[in-house]
Amino acid sequence: MRTLARALYVAYAYAVFVILGFAALAAVVAVPGLRRRRAIARAAARLFLRCAHMPLTVGGMDRLPAGPCVVVANHASYLDGVVFTAALPPRFGFVIKREMAAVPLAASLLYRIGAEFVERFDRNRGAVDARRLFRKAASGQSLVFFPEGTFSTEPGLLKFHAGAFLTAARAGCPVVPAVVRGTRVALPPTGLVPRAAPISVELLPAVAASSTELRVAAVELRERARSAILLSLSEPDLAAA
Repeated sequence: MRTLARALYVAYAYAVFVILGFAALAAVVAVPGLRRRRAIARAAARLFLRCAHMPLTVGGMDRLPAGPCVVVANHASYLDGVVFTAALPPRFGFVIKREMAAVPLAASLLYRIGAEFVERFDRNRGAVDARRLFRKAASGQSLVFFPEGTFSTEPGLLKFHAGAFLTAARAGCPVVPAVVRGTRVALPPTGLVPRAAPISVELLPAVAASSTELRVAAVELRERARSAILLSLSEPDLAAA
């Protein structure tokens, strides 16, 4: 009976995800205005988590600056993007690996809500993407990065890539570290079998750099943000392994 109940839940969770995904895609295609489209995506993400019995709690929202900022978070599951879409206000755009642009329906939805795709392997194309992100941040766009770039099958924090922090340093934006918990249980990296589990997002105090030199400031922001996340996350430092 337990195995049957588990199989029924998995089928139910994926059915809800597909139905809400298609409904959200249809809505964001039809609705004008980026902020309105993001609000639709946020509502769909929240509804999915509620229907999938993955209750979401968000702490530290008062730590988000009123103006533009860069949020950086640990990455533990494919579910993280859905969770941060549900957690953050619709002024935030997501920075996503360019491989996602090859997933037809997901790419269409992500484009319509203003996601920014970045190249991880081609340095020239990556540099073009980096300049585009800087222009976005400098124009007042708030961005969300998962600076590990990927996630591991074991708990812990990988090294951080520099892109988020160079963007913040160039634009003069504060960096807000964030910690997501529970997504590794709710959708494990291996198997992609969802489970009903609580999820939380905690926004930590913003960090700033003391240096005015771009590269030094970016490194300082990266180290401060990563240290804050590692301390709050209480998981192994995989970069030191």
